[in-house]
Amino acid sequence: MAKPDLSTKYLGMDLTGPVIASSSPLTRQVDTMLELEAAGASAVVLPSLFEEDALADPTNSKALSQRVQLVKDAKAQLKIPVIASLNATRPGTWQSYAEELVGAGADALELNLYTITADIAVASAEVEMDHLAAVEAVKIVVDVPLAVKLSSHYSAISAFTARAVDAGADGLVVFNKFYAADINLDSLELFASLDLSSPADQRLPLRWIGILRSQLPGISLACTSGVHSGDEVAKALLVGADVACTASAVMQRGAGAITEMLEQTSGWLERHNFASVADARGKMSASSTRGASVYERAQYLDVIKGNW
Repeated sequence: MAKPDLSTKYLGMDLTGPVIASSSPLTRQVDTMLELEAAGASAVVLPSLFEEDALADPTNSKALSQRVQLVKDAKAQLKIPVIASLNATRPGTWQSYAEELVGAGADALELNLYTITADIAVASAEVEMDHLAAVEAVKIVVDVPLAVKLSSHYSAISAFTARAVDAGADGLVVFNKFYAADINLDSLELFASLDLSSPADQRLPLRWIGILRSQLPGISLACTSGVHSGDEVAKALLVGADVACTASAVMQRGAGAITEMLEQTSGWLERHNFASVADARGKMSASSTRGASVYERAQYLDVIKGNW
């Protein structure tokens, strides 16, 4: 029996496999990106250019120049798609930075929506309108596919995703990881630390991709957070994701973690008689199982009513 076909399509791009290397320290340098490519990553996402960094020096942004050069260098040496990333939450003059990243050769752009709304006077509707305006503003100025990396904190995620698609999103990355401050009890100071994910972190993205798959036909869906092995890749495919994105695993185990994931995914497909990634995709989405209730309140009730 032939080995399962691992190829997939994401943002209109034909990819060799379902595992993408998310933004991480390994995507800041071309040499480590080459290692990720050799290990089987089908695309790489570069570190985000933050709106704040670019606006701090709008006439000659060092951050922008460095990111543009990284795109050029990556495109010159990698055979897999290079996805540039921009972190911004409202329209503004920074939109030209999206143009420059694409002009440098990026195959696609990921817009990272990350907001902490601390002002008690700012309502959720206002935040969402800013985010949607940012999506629309970027889509207007770029001619490559646009993925929007979402927060899980929207009060009505399904409705917001539909509006993001209307605003121009070609794909959705589910979900953004939020880093929160901790407290040093000795010095009485706040500090931030990097918390790497665990496989349990995948459960929330799985739920929402399972819900969204049938409601957003034709839209690319990427599962991120908690992807550490072929098991998580298989689960992402089953709920309807086109790709699974990984960062923590390669930070902990190196680029070879992706090779392991692909081998495990191939073995899982073979054991279940799936000839390809496409055959497995969506087999356990909300529209393909006991209905949407399994992905909504029923999951909560099953856990709460279960034996502890």
